[in-house]
Amino acid sequence: MLCIVKFFAVMLRRIGRALFLVTAAGLALVVGLSIALAVDRRSDVELPPPTGPFTVGRVIYDWRDTSHEVLAWVWYPADSAGPPDDYMPAEMRAHQTPPVAPIRWVARDRSKVKAHSMADARMPPDGGPYPVAILRGGGSTSASSYTSLAEDLASHGYVVMGVDVPTLTNEVIFPDGRVSRRRPENDLEEYSDDERPNMAGRLLTIWTSHMSFALDRLAALNASDPSGRFTGRLDLTRVGAFGHSFGGAQSAQFCHDDARCVAAIDIDGMLFGSVITEGMPKPFMFLMEGRARTTTPDSEVRALLTDMRSLYDHLPSETRLSLSIAGANHFMFSDDGSAVWSRVLLRGLQLTRILKLDGRRQVAITRYTARGFFDAYLKQKSTGRLNLLSAQYPELEVLDLP
Repeated sequence: MLCIVKFFAVMLRRIGRALFLVTAAGLALVVGLSIALAVDRRSDVELPPPTGPFTVGRVIYDWRDTSHEVLAWVWYPADSAGPPDDYMPAEMRAHQTPPVAPIRWVARDRSKVKAHSMADARMPPDGGPYPVAILRGGGSTSASSYTSLAEDLASHGYVVMGVDVPTLTNEVIFPDGRVSRRRPENDLEEYSDDERPNMAGRLLTIWTSHMSFALDRLAALNASDPSGRFTGRLDLTRVGAFGHSFGGAQSAQFCHDDARCVAAIDIDGMLFGSVITEGMPKPFMFLMEGRARTTTPDSEVRALLTDMRSLYDHLPSETRLSLSIAGANHFMFSDDGSAVWSRVLLRGLQLTRILKLDGRRQVAITRYTARGFFDAYLKQKSTGRLNLLSAQYPELEVLDLP
């Protein structure tokens, strides 16, 4: 009996030591990870540099009338060299709502994200007029979260206008300090699968109306800009639209509705609206994450592919494209994967294969593809059917729609 007691006593001591070591190791790991995340989120990081010949300027407008208000972020070719403005201007950042846990542990302090745009810079004295590309973010995300895409297009001779709308965008901070947050009834995630299409249609109508209003205001600047910056410098016969996720659906429907839009891109977005069945006689491109290529798609992907097929069949065959990026992730088309999210977090997601493609690589491929499409159809550089496949980006593949 005594031997048995001694045996269990020894075993309990060993188990206790093992638990202590495991607990200590786990605690050390948590502490180490917390320190790494804290240091990383407070360290400077730079967005991928623009690849074009122009430096980039940025100006922000608050435009409103009796039925519309938009915050417009406008990036454009610049003719000056100087220090870039903050990723989010300091006077706006001061009113930003701090992210909640656990987001604040893995999202970089916006003051530490370095962009490449100069505030209120001059445009080149010669050249232009420049084509216009209207940018919409995913869901309720601000267009400013796609600064890397916007800056790159602007550096290649485009005027890029990002559009945010109060009560629809998650948080709109106006230059005068006013703050508007998305209303719950404007959040598609709050609705059931059965309710979502009708609500998406309602929001789509509001979004596209505000996009047209913003383009009206940009046209007014082209006619007579009080600052002189944009007067006569915009080519409003060459307007395109591009957006991510729900912003992709908005871009498609906007280009269907507004005759001034001549080409559009849907970046990994489900479709809504009459454009699905009516199409449009304009160049259009799908750029999707690799999930759309799966041989056993889930119900959401099947619905997306069905709508994509319908729209694709109602587009001119010579100017329609459907591409996918192997290994891409839906949430990494914005600046999140290249600068905003903690590098520690992103590295962990890559090691566990939750992320299969580096975020900066995904942004580089998206930049290349969007620029190639708009060069072809807004700058009329294409003389035949456009082929954007490239040995430089083997992840880019043709997506065959069922």
